[in-house]
Amino acid sequence: MNRAFSRKKDKTWMHTPEALSKHYIPYNAKFLGSTEVEQPKGTEVVRDAVRKLKFARHIKKSEGQKIPKVELQISIYGVKILEPKTKEVQHNCQLHRISFCADDKTDKRIFTFICKDSESNKHLCYVFDSEKCAEEITLTIGQAFDLAYRKFLESGGKDVETRKQIAGLQKRIQDLETENMELKNKVQDLENQLRITQVSTSTAGNVMTSSPSTDIFDMIPFSPVSHQSSMPTRNGTQPPPVPSRSSEIKRDLFGAEPFDPFNCGAGDFPPDIQSKLDEMQEGFKMGLTLEGTVFCLDPLDSRC
Repeated sequence: MNRAFSRKKDKTWMHTPEALSKHYIPYNAKFLGSTEVEQPKGTEVVRDAVRKLKFARHIKKSEGQKIPKVELQISIYGVKILEPKTKEVQHNCQLHRISFCADDKTDKRIFTFICKDSESNKHLCYVFDSEKCAEEITLTIGQAFDLAYRKFLESGGKDVETRKQIAGLQKRIQDLETENMELKNKVQDLENQLRITQVSTSTAGNVMTSSPSTDIFDMIPFSPVSHQSSMPTRNGTQPPPVPSRSSEIKRDLFGAEPFDPFNCGAGDFPPDIQSKLDEMQEGFKMGLTLEGTVFCLDPLDSRC
């Protein structure tokens, strides 16, 4: 898989790799909002989105509404949009889903990026007004994307075939467990039918006995209902119940939690390992395009 990543050739990265890998870079901005777009890339696509959201903000501003402030946290795990005071996460955009990022070359405040929504799979364009650091934020997102792609290759991308085999073995184990349970149920049904047949035969022949009926091997048939009550007691006390196996802990055949290529919490990814790897590969293969463009095309666009 070739890396499809483009950036401004005359610019260098803004931060050390450790700052984005082990921590995150915070930025303060005003959030104009997000809107659905038809394409994952393109200057005209984001320009139309910016104009649309600016116009909507003009209307809300005339009604006395202020543009909400947000905090951006950029790292190799994505771009988080948080409420500045409560730190509540409003949006969490994973980097492999971000395909296009652009900043305004004229006023240095407006920047935007296109991200594929994880639930609807629609492309959404997010637009922000920063304090004259739009270009720096754009480059920071680009650097985070580059580092995330490298880390994916090191920790996840190279092990795709191995993970496929593990996922296949996990599926096979689940199928065998289901088949084993079905066989146990069939055996139990046969034992119940045999016991009913013996009872019916005994009643028809008027055979009276004080001892329990036995099977063809002269054994007392197993009964899941009466098993515990038929067990002998010690000192007048009933033996403790047999603990049931818990099925709540879900781990793979090695006893490990579901695979996480970035060593994040298991809850960050869906249980289907291969689908997640395929999605990340597809996103990184599409690449991230960084551009500097002009969003302000007329006086109405000059201010938010």
